[in-house]
Amino acid sequence: MRTDTDGTAGGESPRLAAAPGVAGRTDVAERVLVGVARAVSADVIGVPRGEVSVGVTDRRDGMALQVSSPLPVPDLDDAEAVRSTTPVLERAARMQEQLRERLTHLLGRDIARIDITVTGARTPERKRVR
Repeated sequence: MRTDTDGTAGGESPRLAAAPGVAGRTDVAERVLVGVARAVSADVIGVPRGEVSVGVTDRRDGMALQVSSPLPVPDLDDAEAVRSTTPVLERAARMQEQLRERLTHLLGRDIARIDITVTGARTPERKRVR
């Protein structure tokens, strides 16, 4: 991702305006964008970062993200928890909104599209009683 600043305080240039007299360019490596998006995605979805895969594409209207991750589900033996769980499509829509808000704030870029692929289900680990 590249951001050019023209050193003017006005908004007449299509490039971002910096402080007066400070012109330049800021390059952010794609791996940084992917790392930030991966960490935020893992937090929003509720899984470890190592289970999330993220792809970032720079588009004219903003960034596009492709997120792949398992989805946490309740223990299937817990009937009450299963009944009270939000449906997958509603959860995915909520995750997209949260990702868009958080990443727009953190990266300072518009997020044009977020595709979420659910790769499996992640149930809580059962604890053994001694």
